[in-house]
Amino acid sequence: MVKGKIHSIESMGLVDGPGIRVVVFFQGCKLRCAYCHNPDTWQLSGGKEMTPEELIQKIVRFKPYFNRSGGGVTFSGGDPLLQPEFLLECLKLCKQNGVHTALDTAGFGNGDYTEILKYTDLVLLDIKHTTGQGYVSLTGRDSTDVNVFLEALRKSESRVWVRHVVVPGITDSEEHITKLAKIISEEVPNVDKVELLPYHVLGVSKYEALAIPYKLKGVEPMDKDKNNELQTLINKLLNIK
Repeated sequence: MVKGKIHSIESMGLVDGPGIRVVVFFQGCKLRCAYCHNPDTWQLSGGKEMTPEELIQKIVRFKPYFNRSGGGVTFSGGDPLLQPEFLLECLKLCKQNGVHTALDTAGFGNGDYTEILKYTDLVLLDIKHTTGQGYVSLTGRDSTDVNVFLEALRKSESRVWVRHVVVPGITDSEEHITKLAKIISEEVPNVDKVELLPYHVLGVSKYEALAIPYKLKGVEPMDKDKNNELQTLINKLLNIK
């Protein structure tokens, strides 16, 4: 019987897809993003072991909220793609129970994503940077894995919301956002929305507790007004209302 490692479950998520959602945080991530606010999800060895059936029992309790708000479940992390067999079984059970499914991922996982995407209604795709070197600098990995995921995504029918963290002095220039828009228009299919997420420092205390050096120490939170200006720019470039 396939089992997975779950870090935590948020029962009333409002920012990880449409409507009210259960957000399931998986253990394990290949990346070490400089601004990650969940470093406690990095290791696959952590978390609570669960079967897909045990997890779906927790999810379906909230179906009344899903039905009224147009919500569902979002599998997040870490990166759920690091536990592909477990994720696939969870997605199948969700579809059997009429639950809208979203996958929050940076596209860094293992195996063939074709079956997973068959059961994924919405992909929240976190694009880290616009260049391979930028990926290495921010995450410790180049962009090879996400390009593999994009190949599978282009063959699927999943809708896509693109997410991108705007970090002062790193990803906050108009030139950078313009290049990001070009990549999205040329490489990412079925895009309904682009969310520019302002960098924040809410997770810094976790690094201190885990004795992990924080790579962006001293970087101030992203100015929300400037972030809004960049959001307006990318919406205009991509003709998103």
